Amino acid sequence: MAYNIADLIEHAVDLMGDRVALETDGRSETYTELDQRANGLAHTLRELGVAPGDSVGLYSRNGIEAVEAMVAIFKARAVMVNVNFRYVESELEHIFTDSDMVVLVVERQYLGRVANVLPKAPKLQAVIVIEDGSDLDLAVVDGLPYEKAVADGGTQRDFEPRSDDDIYMLYTGGTTGNPKGVVWRQEDVFRVLGGGIDWYSGEAITDEWHFAKTGAEGGQLVRFPIPPFIHGGSQWAVFQALFGGGKAIVYPEFGAHQTWEIVDRHKVNVIFITGDAMGRPMIDALEEKDYDVTSVVSVASSAALFSASVKDQFVEKFPNAVIIDAIGSSETGFSGMGVISKDTAHTGGGPRVNKDRSTVVLREDGSIIEPGAGEVGILARTGNIPLRYYNDPVKTDKTFKEYNGIRYSIPGDQARVEDDGTVTMLGRGSVCINSGGEKIHPEEVESALKGHPDVFDTVVVGVPDERYGERVAAIVATRSGARPGLSDINEAARRDIAGYKCPRSVWFVDEIKRSPAGKPNYRWGAEIAASRPADETLTTSTRKA
Repeated sequence: MAYNIADLIEHAVDLMGDRVALETDGRSETYTELDQRANGLAHTLRELGVAPGDSVGLYSRNGIEAVEAMVAIFKARAVMVNVNFRYVESELEHIFTDSDMVVLVVERQYLGRVANVLPKAPKLQAVIVIEDGSDLDLAVVDGLPYEKAVADGGTQRDFEPRSDDDIYMLYTGGTTGNPKGVVWRQEDVFRVLGGGIDWYSGEAITDEWHFAKTGAEGGQLVRFPIPPFIHGGSQWAVFQALFGGGKAIVYPEFGAHQTWEIVDRHKVNVIFITGDAMGRPMIDALEEKDYDVTSVVSVASSAALFSASVKDQFVEKFPNAVIIDAIGSSETGFSGMGVISKDTAHTGGGPRVNKDRSTVVLREDGSIIEPGAGEVGILARTGNIPLRYYNDPVKTDKTFKEYNGIRYSIPGDQARVEDDGTVTMLGRGSVCINSGGEKIHPEEVESALKGHPDVFDTVVVGVPDERYGERVAAIVATRSGARPGLSDINEAARRDIAGYKCPRSVWFVDEIKRSPAGKPNYRWGAEIAASRPADETLTTSTRKA
């Protein structure tokens, strides 16, 4: 046995087979049922020619079948490829071919796109189709029905031993370019995303039965990962639940009011979201209607951090719950977190967290920035980090670097180490705005702008300026069609940031476009700013420090 995703889930099956593992509206599945159905699908994958190390795509929204398929792929020692269900055909062609995918598990509603791309992906030899209520013809891809694939494989768990070195791969869109596959050893990714290193103490787990035994001895925690499983944080929220005998609640779509109805119905304990993109409408929904949320003990955000105003609202609504901001990326895994409570002081500026032991902030020369230096550097992680990007040695060399004999993963997030050792996150350097030589970080400005009561969501970008080279511009979605003046917005923002960081131009839109993981789409923001004159512009000659 090994620190392997399938093994760790099977430990929980062996100790808690009768417990409910997965639950959705009107349907649940025990650990034994999950195990047996995943065994069947894994055997069918082998019959279709899938060998250990081969890539199998999962093209589905959140659902019980999606979790079964993930577990089955790991049982077969194949490599799961997460396919974004919002991709257009050119993006699908890239991920099908770049990953060397040999089998695809897909929801029926997406078969039209798959049929058009299949001729361009010669290695993709079989398609397994999950029913979703749509009526597209399986014949267009010669599709094998999912339930038949499960039933034909039998229920026996008779696989060969697995390894710590089995591969986990996560395709990440990043901020630019085509999606790229981040290749991890399963033990390494378990250490940084699955709880294999204790989140609080930093100590490594030494007993692979730890989570299963702890879960069997205690009560059952009910977790609700809301972001799509195409996002690694949501996958690992489910895996963590399954390692410890917990119950994972799975639903295919997000809605603010729907979320609280689900929390009430299933008595959810821990909610996983992605920052303000989900958190702000959820808080607004609680203002509009009362729900029974007394079961909630924690609200955790990953991939996109909370703004200060949204954190404050969650603390007010859940004074006895733990509100968590976790930082990390596909290339680093967990890197640190902030735990917010009613006693936490509002610090202003960008989101601030406690980094873990293996995370540092580096200068360009690879030297480590110590607390109190007041410098901005690049966030980096050492220890359990990925092996490489799949099929991309150039990007691998740019991201995984060695300094002073230590190998680091450096995905490009800029950060500042504060006097107390905490880290203020400032966003990707690729979107940093250079205004008259001052480096301005969009995430810091976005968090401050959301302190205005009318600002529902925002993306901050740089636009050309004759005097300063670039000036700060904000694309803003407001509540209920409000149109606050830019001076009023900046007045609220200046409680947290210096005047020169405040936007000089604003464009109002109905909705901010974000990635499925809730991350800002800065390319889209720049396109909006370039497409039409600003709704309001302040002179840049009088900006204040």
